[in-house]
Amino acid sequence: NRRVIEALLGELPKVLPGTVLWAGGPEASCDAETFLETYPGLTGVMCGEGEGTFSQLIDYYMEGTGALRDIRGIIWRETDGGIRKNQEAELVDLDQLPFPYEDLGAFRNKIVYYESSRGCPFRCSYCLSSIEKQVRYRSMPLVKQDLKIFLEARVPQVKFVDRTFNIDAGRTEELWEWLLEHDNGVTNFHFEIGADRITGEELKIMSRMRPGLIQLEIGVQSVNPDTIRAVQRTMDLVKLKEAVTRIRGFQNIHQHLDLIAGLPGEDLESFRHSFDEVFALKPDQLQLGFLKVLKGTPLYERVEDYGIVFRGEPPYEVLRTNWLSYGDLLLLKGVEEMVEVYYNSRQFGRTLRKILENYESPFTFFQELAEHYESRGYDKISHSRMARYEILREFLESKGFSLKEFDPCMVYDLYARE
Repeated sequence: NRRVIEALLGELPKVLPGTVLWAGGPEASCDAETFLETYPGLTGVMCGEGEGTFSQLIDYYMEGTGALRDIRGIIWRETDGGIRKNQEAELVDLDQLPFPYEDLGAFRNKIVYYESSRGCPFRCSYCLSSIEKQVRYRSMPLVKQDLKIFLEARVPQVKFVDRTFNIDAGRTEELWEWLLEHDNGVTNFHFEIGADRITGEELKIMSRMRPGLIQLEIGVQSVNPDTIRAVQRTMDLVKLKEAVTRIRGFQNIHQHLDLIAGLPGEDLESFRHSFDEVFALKPDQLQLGFLKVLKGTPLYERVEDYGIVFRGEPPYEVLRTNWLSYGDLLLLKGVEEMVEVYYNSRQFGRTLRKILENYESPFTFFQELAEHYESRGYDKISHSRMARYEILREFLESKGFSLKEFDPCMVYDLYARE
């Protein structure tokens, strides 16, 4: 949202003269001095976590207590125009943070985001979470108290924003067992986990859950060992595959697996291999994402080494690397769209299974389908669901397949969806 905020910073002083304006968040605090120089209407920038710092600023302005020079975690403009940098703020005790949802009625039928820990022990060089070296937790009694409020309100989905939820196996097992015991039959809980860290006890608990109680997001990113090393990622691919396969066998937990295109060391052929390996795990959703080069991350400092060129506009998505051309990335964008429409939608299951019997590489199928869309200009317009079937049928015919074996599958999928 940087561009939205920048637009406001230019206009707010016109309609609210004399109002004190502060900024915060990683976009502002990664290079706070430059940010202040660029926006003279700003008084200062809150760096790092904002809860404690913001509270002290409110006291300073509203109560007239303290002095700016004594508030840790800020970079601010003095009356003479000089920029002063205060001492870094101490990390917040998560137990001191109030429950943020006072009125759950305002979130009816909405996803609710919840944080039970901060920080990440891993050092993935593309991720801002790698900067904070320790993991801090909100105490388990408070977490259960918070979640009980969601359960009583029958919130449809609670999405945990913890970077890797299952770092502490004992904590994970305790909370999942508690969710199992307090299940209201409605609320779904979303967790981002490291699948290679799943314990046998966690698997036992998951096997007893009702379908839809929890869902898992699992970042694979790449199966290329050179790429994994280049981004300082820690991952045991064999254990990850075993865990994903075991969980799929329970038939009660939605699994969402992620890949990132544009990482160092991964060319088109390598990415094809990563895609096919992850696709073979039969995730409920396969997200093909694209590298975002974020200021403040270790990867940002090495873009020249890797020949990474990225957009100047948020979210700073990769345009090319030493391994992928801009054309390659456009091709992958087409593949991403086809995966979203024909796989992640879950509307073409029977037909896809039949089609893929004729392809050694699922990636090749999605690539050819994307090229079919582009060659006929279909990628430039929106389509109804029926049109998606008709285009797929046209594609199969152009490849010389007999439609007699695919038409019944399409009819089945269409009626199943309806």
